[in-house]
Amino acid sequence: MSDPRYPIGKFSYAGPPTAEQKQECLANIEQAPARLRAALRGLSDAQLDTPYRDGGWTLRQVAHHVPDSHMNSYIRCKLALTEDEPTIKPYMENLWAELPESKSAPIEVSLALLDSLHERWMLVLRQLTNADWKRTFRHPDLGLMSLEKI
Repeated sequence: MSDPRYPIGKFSYAGPPTAEQKQECLANIEQAPARLRAALRGLSDAQLDTPYRDGGWTLRQVAHHVPDSHMNSYIRCKLALTEDEPTIKPYMENLWAELPESKSAPIEVSLALLDSLHERWMLVLRQLTNADWKRTFRHPDLGLMSLEKI
């Protein structure tokens, strides 16, 4: 691993996923809340307030970042499904992670949010047609992005 910020490597898009790959991605999205909850279960406040790598966020910040990130993805998905190539607003995740609630709030608040968000998001994702997966939004820095790609 050359960059500890990306323990499994940076995202690379190899083209549209197969039906099997898409189902695997959907299963991963569906299971993410339970996996995060399991990874954090039983940790003390001292452990939650420890960075997971040198120069990195604390586990608490990561626990709050995941629903922040997934809420943005959920909204982007719904915008793409209801508007023609909407331009989305990026957010400064590094600054969000420095806000007081990201550094001090109980993680259960974000874990519960993530549970509900994913339940709702999966209701959308499991209903998408092949044409829906082709819908797009415009990211100001990354350009046109399809639901299939994200």
